This record gives sequence, structure tokens and C-alpha cells, in this order.
Amino acid sequence: MVDHYFSNQPVVGHDLRLIRQKLRGFNLEFWTDAGVFSKGGIDFGSALLIETMEISEKDRVLDVGCGYGPIGITAAKLAVNGSVLMIDINERAVELARKNLTQNAVQNAEVRVSNLFEQVAEKDFDRIFTNPPIRAGKAVVHQIFEEAGRRLTPRGELWVVIQKKQGAPSARKKLEELFEDVQDKAKDAGYRIFCCKKPKSFV
Repeated sequence: MVDHYFSNQPVVGHDLRLIRQKLRGFNLEFWTDAGVFSKGGIDFGSALLIETMEISEKDRVLDVGCGYGPIGITAAKLAVNGSVLMIDINERAVELARKNLTQNAVQNAEVRVSNLFEQVAEKDFDRIFTNPPIRAGKAVVHQIFEEAGRRLTPRGELWVVIQKKQGAPSARKKLEELFEDVQDKAKDAGYRIFCCKKPKSFV
């Protein structure tokens, strides 16, 4: 069996390490391990999304494909009177994300093992953030876009980071099929941040 960061149960040996990074003014610490996405440090795309994303203090947030938690944990720090749900299919990543909630004294977030949205019954999120698993294939990425739209409030927003060479143009086209308003929020080093509003299911 080939091990991927989107495997449910990675079998590669452990390589636990602690990394430190300042995000949105917060000095944060993250435990990482082999078998999870970007184990050596927070990847450029996630960091760009974190620095660009707009969150109010009362927002209900969903982080899809949370990995060890940098996006969701930063979101929880910003949504101080809101809540964050973090999901990932990778059990090792989920275990790390839970450890990192404690490491960063976050109490308004929870983490669930979930194959896409299988363990997400809630449908009232103000913000959904994702750095989608491109290597899992276009069908999986598009499914994330489709199902995210169904779980937003009418005024909610889906934020996506994707690299141009990994399909940003086709991703934008798909998002425009699903949302009335798709905006470019940031462009840097080949990465794009899209903010998608007004799911067409509400129009």
C-alpha cells in the first residue's frame, strides 16, 4: 500500500517534531509527524490562506483537510467567540491536531476523523476553509467544493487555496459553476486564494 497524507491510517514510521511559527500575530506551536501533509513546516499555500482569510469573532468555521491544524487553530484564535470544526481523513493528522489544540490553549475548536464531510452533520458554517488534497484527484477536490456550498449559511463563504500549476484555472471554473460570486483574494508564488460567496443552491 502506498502511503499518502490523505491515507486514513499512515503506516510510515513516526518522526515527531515541534515547529514554531507566528501566524496572524499569534506565536503558535505545532507537533508534526511523518505521514501527514507538510510535516517539515507550514506550507506556503496554507500560510498564504491563513494570512489572507477574513474571520469575525463570532463565526462558525469549518476547516476541511485540517492536517495537524494550522488553519483551524489560527481561525479559532481569531473567532474568539465563535467555534471551529476541523476534519481530516488521516487519523494521525487528527491526533496531532487535537494535541495542537492543547499545545496552543485553544478551547473553542474540535477535531474529527472524517472522509470528506461524512462526519459533518452541521450545515450552518459562516466560513469554510480548505487547502484541498490535490493528489487525491480532481473528483475529490470538486466534491469538497460542492459539499462545502451546501453547508454554508446563505451569507457564508468558502475560501480555497490552490496552486496555478496544480489546477487553479479549472478549480476556479468549477467554483464559478457552484457560486454566484468568486473573488481572487490573493496571488503569490503561483498560489491563488479564492473567496466564494452566494452558493447557487440559495439563489
